[in-house]
Amino acid sequence: MQAILILLLFLIIAGLMVSRKLPTLIALPILAIGIALIAGVPLSLIDPKTKIDTGLLAYIIDGGAIKLASAYVAVMFGAWLGQLMNQTGISKSIVKTAAELGGDRPLIMTLLITAAVALLFTTIGGLGAVIMVGSIAVPILLSVGVAPIIAISMFLLGMAIGLELNMANWSFYITATGVTLNNIKNFAVILMIYTAIIAVAFAIIEFKRAGIKFAWAQNTVDTEKKVNFFALLTPIIPIVFVLVFKWPIITSFIVGIIYCIITTQRSFKSALNTITKTAYDGIADSAPAVLLMIGIGMLLNSVMHPYVSQALSSVLKNIIPTSPVPYILFFGILAPLALYRGPLNLWGLGSGIAGLIISLKILPPITVMGALLSTERIQAIGDPTNTQNVWLSNYAGVDVNKLLMKLLPYIWTLAIAGIITASIMFF
Repeated sequence: MQAILILLLFLIIAGLMVSRKLPTLIALPILAIGIALIAGVPLSLIDPKTKIDTGLLAYIIDGGAIKLASAYVAVMFGAWLGQLMNQTGISKSIVKTAAELGGDRPLIMTLLITAAVALLFTTIGGLGAVIMVGSIAVPILLSVGVAPIIAISMFLLGMAIGLELNMANWSFYITATGVTLNNIKNFAVILMIYTAIIAVAFAIIEFKRAGIKFAWAQNTVDTEKKVNFFALLTPIIPIVFVLVFKWPIITSFIVGIIYCIITTQRSFKSALNTITKTAYDGIADSAPAVLLMIGIGMLLNSVMHPYVSQALSSVLKNIIPTSPVPYILFFGILAPLALYRGPLNLWGLGSGIAGLIISLKILPPITVMGALLSTERIQAIGDPTNTQNVWLSNYAGVDVNKLLMKLLPYIWTLAIAGIITASIMFF
């Protein structure tokens, strides 16, 4: 009965989230507390041996709120560096440099701008960054005859390529699934390559279908002075320190911040003012992600509680596959359940499902990570509830659901490729 009630609560909360009647950052704490109450977790539960309180108040609410602290601190530092790049003109210069290199060849320009967007989103993030970069990149693509739905699709694909190497996201995945940085790094690089291949395939196929003309409609690339070459390297600095020198994520972000200041500021006073302003703006920019992570942390602690695990163990053990072929079929067919913050979305209900699977030892953490990072590709690129999808669709005059339908065959293929790779690597 407890298992049925918990699954029913999952469905009700999912329905409210899909219908947009309940915001995710409110839905997840409600779900966490509801699951714990159904499973019979008391307000206070002192372990007689360890003297640790694993009750609803101390463990699930208070403990859950800080469970992902290291992840959201990384998000804050990443957002700080992103604001530095935005306010010093680095982001704008990278996009415009790509446009100038593309000349009057729409396909080449589209691919170059997609690459520029990818480079930027390895570091920057948030709706503000999307608006800033999108309001430059999308008009350039439209000006050379690229159809609006193709232009914003390529922007989202480029953004997804970059987000796969966004180290603030890596920190979240590590904390949510318990895998190592090395595990995340290796698999993320593979998914990034797959996403890039899908982006190129999408461009070639959709350009051919649309019969795009190879001529300028207007010139949107201005001659505004760009920042110096060394400053343009800012997005890759933190990545190099993590991938090559094996430095921790937050330390690498700090190096990137210092590098950006050195290469863009001409005086000590200017540097101090820029650091202060971008720090405040970065914290504000990261607030939605931090609030979401607080709810995810509560949900993780709730579903990983022994009382909840015991209630759901028999159900999940009969559903979740534990061998390669069923694993591929199960997660591959159900991959679109990552949409609308669903049960295969680590940034939504999937964080709870992942926690349960791992806590019950149905699958190793690394195998769970491989499946949910693969299905995350569908959510990151096509989810109509993403603020970037909504803004880009409105900006280009495209229905957000039609955008999903245009992208779905490509991103579903991408997710399946990731799941197959995970089965080969981790079983």
